[in-house]
Amino acid sequence: MQTLRITINMKQALKQDTLCIHAGKAKGQHQGALTTPLYQTSTFVFDNAEQGAARFAGEQEGYIYTRLGNPTTRELELKMAALEKMEDAAATATGMAAVSGAVMSFLQAGDHVIVSKAIYGCSFALFNHQLTKFGIEVSFVDMNNPDQLQQALKTNTKLLFAETPINPNLVVLDLAMIADFCQQNNILSVIDNTFLSPVLQTPADFGIDIIVHSATKFLNGHGDVVAGIIVSNQENINTIKSTILKDIGGTISPHDAWLILRGLKTLPIRMERHCRSAQKIAEYLEAHSLVKNVFYPGLSKHQGFQYLGKQMRGAGGVIGFEIDGSLEEGKAFINAMSLFSIAVSLGDAESLIQHPASMTHSPYTQEERLSAGISDALIRVSIGLEDVQDLIDDLEQAFGQIEARRSATVTNIENWG
Repeated sequence: MQTLRITINMKQALKQDTLCIHAGKAKGQHQGALTTPLYQTSTFVFDNAEQGAARFAGEQEGYIYTRLGNPTTRELELKMAALEKMEDAAATATGMAAVSGAVMSFLQAGDHVIVSKAIYGCSFALFNHQLTKFGIEVSFVDMNNPDQLQQALKTNTKLLFAETPINPNLVVLDLAMIADFCQQNNILSVIDNTFLSPVLQTPADFGIDIIVHSATKFLNGHGDVVAGIIVSNQENINTIKSTILKDIGGTISPHDAWLILRGLKTLPIRMERHCRSAQKIAEYLEAHSLVKNVFYPGLSKHQGFQYLGKQMRGAGGVIGFEIDGSLEEGKAFINAMSLFSIAVSLGDAESLIQHPASMTHSPYTQEERLSAGISDALIRVSIGLEDVQDLIDDLEQAFGQIEARRSATVTNIENWG
């Protein structure tokens, strides 16, 4: 499998803004093309039978079949490995293919997994509904509670999985504590870094073993790709590629890899804008009389604020908040939005709004949602790249409609009386 890496004659380590553009490029190849071409091919031709046999035997580097490797995909993998400060990466067809590939490659019947009690709905369904069918035990715990972690530990515990910040209530976990716990107990640690991207957080700095991303989100940033990334050391990535990804087949298409490479060039600039706008909007929401709670690590009252400048280089572009009102008012608020599109994703140029309890986190029962801190009133917004004042104005007019509904209700009651 091709493992060509970037070679730049620099003494000092390159910064992330530079890596987003240059890392992973195979210099001197691709007929001198500045941008890596899209290798839209299913298979690769061998010079002779002996070369084909040598590549299948792993005795010679080179491409065989796009499910096993592709030059466009390989640049994306090497770029992500550099950005996450790890040895290698595997690109997948979806974010859930990244999550499943990262965990299923190292588990078998009889093993035990510790999982954060609040995670993305489909990740929850994988652990709670799918893995348990194959004899894998799963314990959901509050990972900010070291006692709960210790109590969940079993002799057959093999892996820990979590997100930070957590989707959708933005709880921040202590990566150093989690990594230390896993290392002491010989457990693989897997962290979903989707919400911040490597620009704002690099879990490897704290000793995390495997990092996953929904590349659909901030990495691509344009709302036109569904993909995932797994990043780890060479041994783990070889295991993932040669087992679950090869045999189940959740590998990325070259075209999607090419689109993500395009998106990554502007990732640092986009993340700066996402964070700056999200901070202003979170402060606006925090001061609004119709908002009961705001969940955003950039706010000093938020539990995750203590990690800014230490674990996190920014608070991200996603905000959770609860309207001080009924579920029906929450739906009316969402329906009143103009610039915010009602859609279940994040990290796009467009601002998005959704209701986790009935959408992204519907695989949870109501009891499970409440235990995970996901109320029926919670609304999640992904702040895009629009002018921030236009976004605030859109929120303000939607709140205005809620206030108008309440005034009309009071008037009707008075008239009836």
